[in-house]
Amino acid sequence: MVIMKLLTLNCHSWHEEHQLDKIAHLVDTIIENSYDVISLQEVSQALAEEYVDGKVKKNNYAYVLLQELKKRGNDEYSMVWDLTHYIKNGTYEEGVAILTKHPIIQHRSFFVSQSEDYAVNWKTRRIIGATIKYKDKPYTFYSCHMGWWHDEVEPFKAQADKMFKKLNWDESFFLMGDFNNDASLKGEGYEYLLSHGLYDTYNLAEEKDEGITVKGKIAGWSNNKQDLRIDLILTNQPAQVDFSKVIFNNHNKMVVSDHYGVEAKVNL
Repeated sequence: MVIMKLLTLNCHSWHEEHQLDKIAHLVDTIIENSYDVISLQEVSQALAEEYVDGKVKKNNYAYVLLQELKKRGNDEYSMVWDLTHYIKNGTYEEGVAILTKHPIIQHRSFFVSQSEDYAVNWKTRRIIGATIKYKDKPYTFYSCHMGWWHDEVEPFKAQADKMFKKLNWDESFFLMGDFNNDASLKGEGYEYLLSHGLYDTYNLAEEKDEGITVKGKIAGWSNNKQDLRIDLILTNQPAQVDFSKVIFNNHNKMVVSDHYGVEAKVNL
């Protein structure tokens, strides 16, 4: 049996106060828990910064994490990243990333938004995927940052439908990220995902907490007054899940973003 520890986090990068301290805390946690796969959203880099590897620039948040890990003797992690849209009046490029300590044998990147004009439309959405090799078997993971159910320009349902067509349902995969749809709401995005054959590792977990990943107002939820469970780890096949825990919520590690993270231990 293959056991993996997974982490997903909308890192709100370069918007946070004391950003470097929070990066250091995240690195400490990665080293402590030795995650197999890490899915990150809102992974930004300055438009004016120099390139270091392909599309990745020197202050790319995920790249900075890798460099900090290497400084501490952890050079086993590698990353894939791609751009989703521009933010902060075009001064930053925002994207999604996957970090893993296992060999990446294939990676994918595709738009799920109707618009693909990332330089103009901040609601463009792209999903990135990585197939890793672990104990001589392939496993595929996707980092997702989706739109809102009621959005008039880029509704979640259309994005989900586009995503479903891009996925290889014949393989086992995990969708990890910020889905911007609260799991408590009936008849909306969360139920739509599950109705198409996806399983929530939170529901499968033998041990779990309240699952809340957003409290109060944050970017994209400016009128929010509720506790939300919008950051999820989903899979297309039922798996044995030892635990699903919220992290970086000041109960399980210090807050590092306007979202809390989710960690899970799965047996495949």
